[in-house]
Amino acid sequence: MSQQKDSPVSGLAGQRNDSSFEDVYDELVWRGLVHVSTDQGELKELLAGPPITFYCGFDPTAASLHLGNLVQLLTMRRLQLAGHRPLGLVGGSTGLVGDPRPTAERTMNTKETVSEWVGYLQGQVQKFLDFEGDNAARMVNNLDWTGPMSVIDFLRDVGKYFRVGTMIKKETVAKRLNSEEGISYSEFSYQILQGMDYLQLFRDYDCVLQTGGSDQWGNLTSGTELVRKVEGTSVHAIGTPLITNSDGTKFGKSEGNAVWLDAAMTTPYAMFQFWLNTSDADVAERLRIFTFRSRAEIEDLERATVERPHQRAAQRALAYDVTSLVHGVEATEKVIAASSALFGQGDLETLDLDSLRSATAELDAVRAEPGALGIVDLLVASGLSASNSAARRTVAEGGAYVNNHKITDADHTVGEDQLLHGRYLLLRRGKRNLAVVEVG
Repeated sequence: MSQQKDSPVSGLAGQRNDSSFEDVYDELVWRGLVHVSTDQGELKELLAGPPITFYCGFDPTAASLHLGNLVQLLTMRRLQLAGHRPLGLVGGSTGLVGDPRPTAERTMNTKETVSEWVGYLQGQVQKFLDFEGDNAARMVNNLDWTGPMSVIDFLRDVGKYFRVGTMIKKETVAKRLNSEEGISYSEFSYQILQGMDYLQLFRDYDCVLQTGGSDQWGNLTSGTELVRKVEGTSVHAIGTPLITNSDGTKFGKSEGNAVWLDAAMTTPYAMFQFWLNTSDADVAERLRIFTFRSRAEIEDLERATVERPHQRAAQRALAYDVTSLVHGVEATEKVIAASSALFGQGDLETLDLDSLRSATAELDAVRAEPGALGIVDLLVASGLSASNSAARRTVAEGGAYVNNHKITDADHTVGEDQLLHGRYLLLRRGKRNLAVVEVG
């Protein structure tokens, strides 16, 4: 598990909200980040006024956050850039219960696992916020206030404000109640726990805004309602849209797997390629949501997509910006160098081991024993050629490469001195067909 806690970006000072907007609420709306909210007029006025404290919660249901969570992290960052004070909540208690899913009960993780994941997620959240200055961010853990609370206190002081009739109307709860499996009391109570978070943060920090995904709207409003009932004060919530691709498929999936923010779970190279493969129909929306480029810059890239789609300028900008936000500029530059080198536009020998492994992680791989490594055998073993005769034909036609060096002799044998970092070979057939060989 990678635990890089230093920020991969050059701090918040190098970024700002788009000056073409009167206030941050207008910018959030233009970027498509307000799908549902409490009173829009009050929110706009609130965010245009003196600094407020707001929060967003992240549950440790996995060892890393993913691209869906990145929407919330960057929304928090935009609000902080506008002068507001963020609270990053990682749910040590809510993570022990689990937010109800629409389909089936969650598997509960052990307390030890959840505690470990809390640490991982706190490190990831911290990378996107500034913890210095007048509007410094703070990290909080809801286990700090729920852990010491007795069941009787929970029922008397919090539970009495919730009405079962209202709770069962929440979308996810309603779906589960109508399913064969139903819903456990534990998951049914989740919205009470999240509502209690808002009340606690309102009391401790004067927190008056919560952000989250629109699929969490029932949980968000459980907090606003609890604060209203207990404290007699109106507080606010913003639900960001659930992002889908223009073809209706689920966003944030790569080859069936989630795209994680942890480099050990999704490499910087894989993340860069994910964004680079964004369709023309989706790229403008992604630029608005996931980058800090100005309105004018994004509109220029939109025009470039229409007029010169083959250049993929918008996709390259998107991939560079988001990978840099998540993994840092240096890692992104290494990804670009590695990508160029894979296809013969750079020197593979100059790539460090981590960059090489990251760049080849998605390729077909084959192991080979040390010794004489014939080019024909390598092409066949790697699957780049279907047979010895096809491999020989590839060599004769000038389409066989080892570490970007063209091989013109079908009897060529690769020596140990040609292995990258003493153990790897990159094979290429033609311009785009690649495989990696690990020797040893």
